[in-house]
Amino acid sequence: MSTLKIVIASTRPGRLGEPIGHWLAERAREQGSFDRVEVLDLAQIDLPMFNEPHHPRTGQYEHPHTKAWSAAVDEADALIFVSPEYNGFPPATLINAVDYLHAEWTGTPLGVLTYGAGGGGARARAQLELLGGYLTMPLASSNFGLANVFGQVRDGAFTPVEGNDESADRLVAELAELARVAELTPAA
Repeated sequence: MSTLKIVIASTRPGRLGEPIGHWLAERAREQGSFDRVEVLDLAQIDLPMFNEPHHPRTGQYEHPHTKAWSAAVDEADALIFVSPEYNGFPPATLINAVDYLHAEWTGTPLGVLTYGAGGGGARARAQLELLGGYLTMPLASSNFGLANVFGQVRDGAFTPVEGNDESADRLVAELAELARVAELTPAA
């Protein structure tokens, strides 16, 4: 059974990431490239600032929140980070969540969907792609951004404009292929 997990990075009240993340999850379910699609909302997961006494590379997690986060990420066959751009970077909540773990990221294909004014979060997307590369996550080439989405979210729902659905479908399809390749590739 293949599983795609979509991580909603923003935790602030009034955030756009929640409706965007749920739209993306619904697109992925409709496409059917994965058997299961799950949303991991960092606002609900509510990780404190990194507080594990051991380096994440050891995998010696002591806190229940870390063990639960590790299990949620580890069972993913592919991940998509849905992230805003704050001051040219992804939010600290996402970086904190990534820093909690290490081996769980390795080899898991990563897609990135950013949003923001103007460039659609291009700088944050570049930072997340760099981070994914460091963690040896196969990166999707069809990562994309949504520019000026403020008017696309009304009453808690995201309404796509021309090209949004197609971009989402391309990203999900590419991640499904990367996940198949990763499954066939022996671990180093």
